[in-house]
Amino acid sequence: MLQQKHVQAAGLFALLLNLKHIYIYVAPAFFVYLLKHHCFSSTTSGSTRRFLHVKFIELAAVVVCIFTLSFGPFIYYGQLSQVLSRLFPFKRGLCHAYWAPNFWTLYSALDILLATIGFSPGEGGSMTSGIVGEMKLQVLPSIPPVLTLILTATATMPSLMKLWKKHNTCGLDFLHCLILCGYASFMFGWHVHEKAIMMVTMPMCLLAMEDGRLWRIFTILSTAAHISLFPLLFNTAEKLIKVFLFVPYIMMALTSSTLLKGNHLLQWELKSLDVVYTAGCVLVQIYCLFIHGVGGYLSYLEFLPLLFTSVTCALGVTWTWFLTITLYLAT
Repeated sequence: MLQQKHVQAAGLFALLLNLKHIYIYVAPAFFVYLLKHHCFSSTTSGSTRRFLHVKFIELAAVVVCIFTLSFGPFIYYGQLSQVLSRLFPFKRGLCHAYWAPNFWTLYSALDILLATIGFSPGEGGSMTSGIVGEMKLQVLPSIPPVLTLILTATATMPSLMKLWKKHNTCGLDFLHCLILCGYASFMFGWHVHEKAIMMVTMPMCLLAMEDGRLWRIFTILSTAAHISLFPLLFNTAEKLIKVFLFVPYIMMALTSSTLLKGNHLLQWELKSLDVVYTAGCVLVQIYCLFIHGVGGYLSYLEFLPLLFTSVTCALGVTWTWFLTITLYLAT
């Protein structure tokens, strides 16, 4: 996409999407950018002039051929409904068993807090049971899948509209919109997996290398993202591995103030609140990894370390999402 090889990019993305359907989160960014830059001719000022039917058919043919090869056998054997039911498993519940650090983590944590301090719980089960399935909240209203779709679409639309309307857009504008589409889906999607945050961190690393203003945001985001994946490495032997991989990385990220890119020096500055947040995440992880459960201390609250991890990381991801979308819409 950055090299303006639109047909090849469309084909590769179609392949990627058929390998793992989670990438449908960022499909709107591909669609809008390819439609604008490949299927419409533009004047030098960037205003849209004419729809190019042939180029549209060219892109559509590549995508349709790949989807036909992928879904054709299932259609032939009458199994398409089985495939779709597994691609979009709405019966699995709002949150994953390991809470992804998004808006719904904060919403569910607030529900637990309200129930704990005495608000009358309803008929819902505990969201901390670790059971994958439909679970109703105890105090706050339960969230239907259609609401998560509406919120995701609403959060995605501003960046897509700017990508479509902005004059002289380039590959970096596409990359920024791609990141925000990934953010919106991660923040408000249904049954989001914690690993999906990599759909935001990886492209943001590329963009931050080009724009020093994003490096500060990326540092905080990567801190929260890496820590949120810690519970996936839960064996005792893995504890020191993940710590000793993470600590040197985050120390270098926090203590560096410049980034050498070619012959240019990109500069950024971490705010005091960034350092406070990072220090808070570290303290929480010291408790979760080395204190909780020692000598039987609160060992009956097995979900507590995951709850602390998810909530602290959700705060960082939400904060960086707000900073990223504000920066994009303001430029």
